[in-house]
Amino acid sequence: MQIASASFEHRARIPAEFAMGVPDGFGGNRNPELHWDDVPAETRSFALLCIDTDAPTDPATVGRADLQIPIEQPRAEFVHWVLADIPVDVRAIAAGSCSDGVTAHGKRDPRGPAGARQGLNDYTGWFAGNADMQGDYLGYDGPYPPSNDLRLHRYFFRLFALDVERLDLPERFGAIDVLRAMHGHVLAEAAVHGTYSLNPAVAG
Repeated sequence: MQIASASFEHRARIPAEFAMGVPDGFGGNRNPELHWDDVPAETRSFALLCIDTDAPTDPATVGRADLQIPIEQPRAEFVHWVLADIPVDVRAIAAGSCSDGVTAHGKRDPRGPAGARQGLNDYTGWFAGNADMQGDYLGYDGPYPPSNDLRLHRYFFRLFALDVERLDLPERFGAIDVLRAMHGHVLAEAAVHGTYSLNPAVAG
């Protein structure tokens, strides 16, 4: 199985229109185009995750003008998209078809492939306690790495071909719930990744 995007080249920069954050505030926050093929014959549905593997682990360092977050700081994953039960006949997701713009407090009913379910991304936790932004962030919300981070962030779009039509998930679910529910049902996995940074000192 293979996955690719017409919105960015594999391992290259993701354009700002697909990011939640740009240097002067919010970006276009459109989901990128994705398409896939060479699907196993036994596939009955797909699941899709978008994960930043380079999120800082010390919140006290984020956004500070008096320091740069070092590349060596330990990192964690930050989930940007959780999409389950994608019908087996779907082979592409159009750019901007699931997210187009930033929605304060999160999208209540994000668009997506008919029959698919969209889970919570990690902005739900990140904005908790922020009166202007807090809420349940469902569906896609794009890159917004700290502007003072010296590490180039990588965003992996991971597609899973599954041997079940519907995953056993709670009504309110996230990436960890999908990963648990998929256990023993994954026929194939494919991934494509792009990069993003808001730090002008970061090349690549």
